[in-house]
Amino acid sequence: MSSSAERFDAVIVGGRCAGSATAVALAQRGLRVLVIDSARFPSDTLSTHLLWPTTMAEIAAIGALPAVEAIGAPRMPLAEAVLDDVGWRTTYSPVSGVDYAMCVRRIHLDQALVQTAVAAGVEFRERCTATGLVWRDGRVSGLRYTDDEDVTHEVHAYIVIGADGRKSFVAEAVGVRTPTLVAPSGRACYYAYWSDDRTDLRHIASQWRIDRLLGTAFPCDGGDLLSLLQPPIEMVPEFSGRKAQDAYLRGIEALPGLARRLDGCEMVSRVRSCTGIESYFRRSHGPGWALPGDAGHFKDPVTAQGIRDGLRYGRLLGEALAPVLGGRDGVDADAVDTTTARWAAQRERDCIDVFQWTNLLAAGTAPSPLEYELYRRATDRPDYARILSDIYNRVQKPSAMMPVTTVAGSVMRAVRRPDTTPREILADLGVQQRRMLDDWREKRRFLRASSAEPHPATSRPAPRIPQVV
Repeated sequence: MSSSAERFDAVIVGGRCAGSATAVALAQRGLRVLVIDSARFPSDTLSTHLLWPTTMAEIAAIGALPAVEAIGAPRMPLAEAVLDDVGWRTTYSPVSGVDYAMCVRRIHLDQALVQTAVAAGVEFRERCTATGLVWRDGRVSGLRYTDDEDVTHEVHAYIVIGADGRKSFVAEAVGVRTPTLVAPSGRACYYAYWSDDRTDLRHIASQWRIDRLLGTAFPCDGGDLLSLLQPPIEMVPEFSGRKAQDAYLRGIEALPGLARRLDGCEMVSRVRSCTGIESYFRRSHGPGWALPGDAGHFKDPVTAQGIRDGLRYGRLLGEALAPVLGGRDGVDADAVDTTTARWAAQRERDCIDVFQWTNLLAAGTAPSPLEYELYRRATDRPDYARILSDIYNRVQKPSAMMPVTTVAGSVMRAVRRPDTTPREILADLGVQQRRMLDDWREKRRFLRASSAEPHPATSRPAPRIPQVV
């Protein structure tokens, strides 16, 4: 190793949600942490930025809640979803005492997270671009980067953490950009901000669906509202170039509930887009490296889970690594790699069900007869509506939506409706059963393959990395 290189316990590429959460968890436990990011903060990024109560609880867990709440976004203790003219509205189960959602622009949210990391003792360097990894004895042992004056720097660390998003440099450098599980989305995403004077509605996060079109309204900071439109991918050509705003506005008009919510509001931003979306898992651990956040796992924005998972599994990675990196007699390389392997396996077990459920909602297909019945059930039964909101909130698993008794009752009610035939209901039931069987098989294959990944050798003497001083 170069004697001129700086030395840290951990170096993190990317300082937004996952990177800041990992850094805070490490720094709060006395470790020396460097974070680099190519942006200069405050800095925006493409994102849905709806924060469920479970997301707010993660923000609280790293000590950033006061700073995030000071941004001024309204608390949203109510969630509603409307399918054609069938809708439900409910509250959330509290997570760590938090029972409200918020919607915070990333330019402000990420700045609050960066400030929290710096206050915890993290060395944070902006306008710095990773250019190469440092390798020693077959493991990553550091990072090379250039600063905003194009000066090259080298840092050495026990671990390099890639929290650098879907196009992760670290994932590419260690050879894991190709996913281990991938699902192309059937939807695209377009969004804009609107001025919002509807004080009577700024406590509600809302979603509307008609046929294959989905739209949302999330009151956010600055007295504005974020409205997303997620059409099926077949409609993407309608949004190309200068046609994007007109197509976006037509989509809103095609969702009367959303159009009514925006009545009297004024669009105050351009329309931003995200197309060609793929949900995936990548291998997220290896000798001297780990990938929290979107670098290792990404879900379609239709369920707004990315910020929560970036924060949570960044924090859990930092908490798991801290005692391993803090050894007085040097750091056991095998212990580092075993820790990151266990962390990655935990995230895969925790997230696979939500990954599959998100892919179902992201398919862009028309609602089925059974889905209408589930919405009607939620309309009539507040306890069931709470289950649906808590699936988004990660308090309930997606399977809680369709236990056998609920499915049987929904089938019976659907059969009695004059606008559907028994043949349609049976066909729909067959589709749902095949989907659940396919998901079960996919989950089993994925988790088995993940558990078979090479883990650090335990039969040889564990190498020790000298302690950083």
